[in-house]
Amino acid sequence: MGLITMTIATTTSTRAGGAFVRRAFDRMIEARTLQARRYVNGYLLSLDDATLAAHGYDRNELEREGASTSAF
Repeated sequence: MGLITMTIATTTSTRAGGAFVRRAFDRMIEARTLQARRYVNGYLLSLDDATLAAHGYDRNELEREGASTSAF
């Protein structure tokens, strides 16, 4: 009788793990960007309309984007 051998080919790739980490990092950056924008909008909404207009902002647009006065 002949000798039967079995080979199992396995491949490991860090691409799947790397893609997960990259997506998680991108989502974290996006969330922090939105948080910063809301925080800045909160400050901008505290300014008067003339100051906002002088710097190219529209109060209605800032209100639509939302605001947060909390740092967290």
